Amino acid sequence: MFDAAAASAVSHLDLSKIVLAIGSLGTAAYGVVDVSKGFGGGISNRGFGDIKKVVSKFIPAPVGNAASALTLPSVLATLRANWLNGMALADQKSVAKVLIKLNLTDASANVMAGAAGVDAGLLESIAKKLATGATLIQEETDVYGRFDLLLSAMLDQGYQRADQRYRNSAKLLAVPIAVALALLGAWAISSNGLSSADAWRASVAGLLATPLAPVAKDLSSAIQAGAKVAQAWK
Repeated sequence: MFDAAAASAVSHLDLSKIVLAIGSLGTAAYGVVDVSKGFGGGISNRGFGDIKKVVSKFIPAPVGNAASALTLPSVLATLRANWLNGMALADQKSVAKVLIKLNLTDASANVMAGAAGVDAGLLESIAKKLATGATLIQEETDVYGRFDLLLSAMLDQGYQRADQRYRNSAKLLAVPIAVALALLGAWAISSNGLSSADAWRASVAGLLATPLAPVAKDLSSAIQAGAKVAQAWK
């Protein structure tokens, strides 16, 4: 009797609508997470530490009260603004690379050479010639090219790790928010208070909402197409 009743109940469920509803819940949870950006950057601050770690290896900390658009704090402020604003990663890496290269002087060459693993003496000579516009010799050109490639690789590593950390953190934060929204919704439509069964179903929906949100529409369409095929067979 129970199996028949359960089967009857399941047959009346519109799975495509359920999937869309759960997906919408996930979208709403992501929206709440996104709102946190209005409070000092919120969740968007996650990941920037990986970028800061890479950039700080190339640009020496300012000495004394030195104030310049190219000092480490100013560079990090610019890069953080780009990160919080959601600029394309490729553009962010290009800006970071330019700012680091603008900091290449005979005084900072030793630090940058150590970070990239190139010859410090040659990089210092390159920095002096770049400042005066002198022509680089072949050996210097090779070292500068190697420095450029290594800098690009390290920045790419930093930005990719930062992006992964941000995305994972956003998804992780969206899960409890989705569960809370689902429980709140179940409580709002319940006339006799939230039962344990309703709370369990709402919690499951909340847990499914975050991973389901990006594919909810496609999955709903697939369910509808499958249902049409099943009806055609009958």
